[in-house]
Amino acid sequence: MCIFCAAIPISMTLGIKAVSKQRKEARLAESEGKESPHKVIDAGTVSAVVVGGLVVASVIYHTKFAGPF
Repeated sequence: MCIFCAAIPISMTLGIKAVSKQRKEARLAESEGKESPHKVIDAGTVSAVVVGGLVVASVIYHTKFAGPF
């Protein structure tokens, strides 16, 4: 398995964890009556961009450098 194909599920898992952590912090702040923590960039957006970039890189790698994998 190439490095791009191996990184896709790992980055998806880390992205899901980051999104769930952000949602948990927001719910906790809401239940305490505080403002939710300010998000500069949503973790879901960052995760989608990273996974999309890895998919594109994987497609380019597998079409230009077709190997036994």
